[in-house]
Amino acid sequence: MKSLGKPVTQRQLRVGEMIKQALGMLFIRDEAKLPLSTKEITVTEVRMSPDLKTAKIFVMPLGGREADDIVAKLKEFSFVIRKVLSKKIVMKFLPKLYFVKDDSFDYAEKIENLIKQTNK
Repeated sequence: MKSLGKPVTQRQLRVGEMIKQALGMLFIRDEAKLPLSTKEITVTEVRMSPDLKTAKIFVMPLGGREADDIVAKLKEFSFVIRKVLSKKIVMKFLPKLYFVKDDSFDYAEKIENLIKQTNK
């Protein structure tokens, strides 16, 4: 059986959590001055690459409304968010930010519906 890759290190988890908290506060306070309301955006997870140079950020707007549009805007203005984030976090290299829509809520709802159907 093949290995599915290297396990996530404690350092990756720590840096990811630090970026997640900083982005959450940045979005709540609307410090990035983006052309969209960031107060309704939830950062659900941040996955760091092994070299800590890239961060895959899973986001979901409140209620899941217009998720694709919001993720597209975040991708477009990721350089602005990164610039503001650089003032909040002290790291040797601030990672490049890649925003992705978080589909885990949809998947969890699908599984829950399947469980309900089997219980009937």
